Amino acid sequence: MSRIDLTNTRQESTEVAIVEHACIEQLRIELGERSYPILIGKGLLSDAKLLSQHISARNVLIVTNEVVAPLYLSTLKNALADKRVTELVLPDGEHTKSLETLSKVFDALVGARLNRDAAVIALGGGVVGDLAGFAAACYQRGIDYIQIPTTLLSQVDSAVGGKTAVNHPGGKNLIGAFHQPRCVIADTDVLNTLPDRELRAGLAEVIKYGLVRDPAFFAWLEINTTKILSRDPQALTYAIKRSCEIKAEVVGIDEREQGLRAILNLGHTFGHAIENALGYGEWLHGEAVAAGMVLAAEMSRRLGWLSEADYQRAVKLLDASGLPIKAPRIGAEKALELMGMDKKVLAGKLRLVLLQGLGNAVITADYPADALHATLHYGFD
Repeated sequence: MSRIDLTNTRQESTEVAIVEHACIEQLRIELGERSYPILIGKGLLSDAKLLSQHISARNVLIVTNEVVAPLYLSTLKNALADKRVTELVLPDGEHTKSLETLSKVFDALVGARLNRDAAVIALGGGVVGDLAGFAAACYQRGIDYIQIPTTLLSQVDSAVGGKTAVNHPGGKNLIGAFHQPRCVIADTDVLNTLPDRELRAGLAEVIKYGLVRDPAFFAWLEINTTKILSRDPQALTYAIKRSCEIKAEVVGIDEREQGLRAILNLGHTFGHAIENALGYGEWLHGEAVAAGMVLAAEMSRRLGWLSEADYQRAVKLLDASGLPIKAPRIGAEKALELMGMDKKVLAGKLRLVLLQGLGNAVITADYPADALHATLHYGFD
């Protein structure tokens, strides 16, 4: 087995308790009575004993999609043989993340006569997780849900932290709630069936964590990205674990994105404009975020906050990961209009996540307007 260098990665927060059991890595998001574990390992989806320990509800609704269901739904149902299971299989794709589909989840919950002691299990990627989590947040004013993410992007990002939402034609994730899961169960075996394009899209979010908070992790990714893309088990497990540690640190400090947590949106304001302009699903979320991070780095360079060398390192790593480093030509004015609906707009000011060096992200509205306009014309015209 090839050696992977894990030295010099930062472990600085006491907000995360780490427990290692054989093949399972366990982290914990500390949020008082809403605290919950993140379990990472091989074969977790079929581990009936582990699932029983972390899913206490007797009645559950599994929400999944038509791609994941043939692969993993029967495995999960067999492991939940001691429960009354209802299933809802949705179409695949970002267009599913809508109020119309949300209503179908409510219909399934009501049709199964599930009460407040029931739970929703999200078996899928970010779309399924966000949708099922939002339904759980709303149904009977809130019931439990469990995240079982099946993509790299959802394992390292969207399944962790309690953000749930659906899209609106006017913008991405505009209708939603903060609702923490009871646990996150990340089975690394499911990544073996993930298409290469989806794997690369998830890697964008992994790279984001290095850019915003951990330069040593970024340096590790520069060395080990090829291993991740080749699905080396050690490299994947470490990338997921470190990403979740960083997100757990940030969410433990700022659960509802009143300050620090917004740094995890690096590239997202630019990226959401891309997704909206092209139509949700044309570009994968991670692809749009990758191009958006390049624009955030470009603007940071224009402001003199990011050195040329660090800018080039960021672009090179994203490019080496097979991710887009150029935004589509949707037009600067259109991009600005769409960015105006971003949730980080406060008192009429567009706040952006920018970089003051690798591993040092800031959220700010204190920047010259001409720097933003120059960046938008550079990126979108």
